Amino acid sequence: MRLVPKALVGAVAAAGIFAVGACAAPATTENAPQQPTGIRVGLLLAGPRHDGGFMEAGYHGAKRAEQQFGAQLAVVDQVAPKQPELERALRELAGRGVDLVVAQGGQNNAAAEVVAAEFPRTTFVVTQSDVTGPNLASYEVLQEQSAWLAGAAAGLLTESGVVGHMSGIRPVPGLKGRAAFVAGVAHTNPGARVLTNFSGDQDDVELARRVATAELDAGADLIFTMLNAGRPGVAEAIRAAGKGRQFGNVRDFTAEDPAVFAGSAIADSGVAVFRAVEDFANGRLRGGENVRIGLETPDAVRLTLASDVPEHVRTELDALRERIVNGEIEVRTTYTGPEFPNP
Repeated sequence: MRLVPKALVGAVAAAGIFAVGACAAPATTENAPQQPTGIRVGLLLAGPRHDGGFMEAGYHGAKRAEQQFGAQLAVVDQVAPKQPELERALRELAGRGVDLVVAQGGQNNAAAEVVAAEFPRTTFVVTQSDVTGPNLASYEVLQEQSAWLAGAAAGLLTESGVVGHMSGIRPVPGLKGRAAFVAGVAHTNPGARVLTNFSGDQDDVELARRVATAELDAGADLIFTMLNAGRPGVAEAIRAAGKGRQFGNVRDFTAEDPAVFAGSAIADSGVAVFRAVEDFANGRLRGGENVRIGLETPDAVRLTLASDVPEHVRTELDALRERIVNGEIEVRTTYTGPEFPNP
């Protein structure tokens, strides 16, 4: 797809050392070399640590904290995103005597509330969440802000007037991101139609390929993917169809595959993991807090664009970014419209 912006309808707004037992899914554990003065951190990933997306971002944030603060890191990954399995993994980590347990993703909310109450002397953090308690805090990278900008970009660039959205499961941050993307499209192109799908699985490549193919067949020429290991299926569908482009999320996919990715709504949740460990190491982490990190912190939240995106589109998007940061644009985080079914 050649990125020539669609004529707009109306004016666009101006601009470690701990062994962790297996959970329901085959969990794997990483033990860092002992550093006697380091804080003890347990990281729970409801998916593989190398999923090319959300879980991997959290893992890299924890590894960065391990290096910078001498944290003794225990990682348990590949845990099924179901409350009993998540509770079991959290109990196992807390029971090993860690100082801080970080659970990556809002799918851990209910499990974290239960287990944090059972271990009142251990500090718990859930990323991409707003859950809190006496010893429980949330650290949230506002992925809805970069998702809104991705929607605004898609609205400016679509030639067909139809764009797509794809995700798997439905944690609150994912729902917010979908709503924000749709709102961004509507802001720059009120006449465009958005096909939005939650397939039920973040990591199934073949399912993602089928959904993407169906959206492309329905007219979408740009698809925003909020997937993890399943994301390559969308690229396969685009290449097979010989049309369309993709917007990624979490990290910068345009640097890896600019022929497929028109842009990437970066929301590096690894920054949330790192910030939580940093605050704990410096005595700043308190239960009951909800720490939010948005576009004002561009190393965490920003939109990147492929080199063939026209300069005037970049200028318009830069202006819209500033309006979000300044509070002039409120990013909508609810959606009540139709959904695109699995094929």
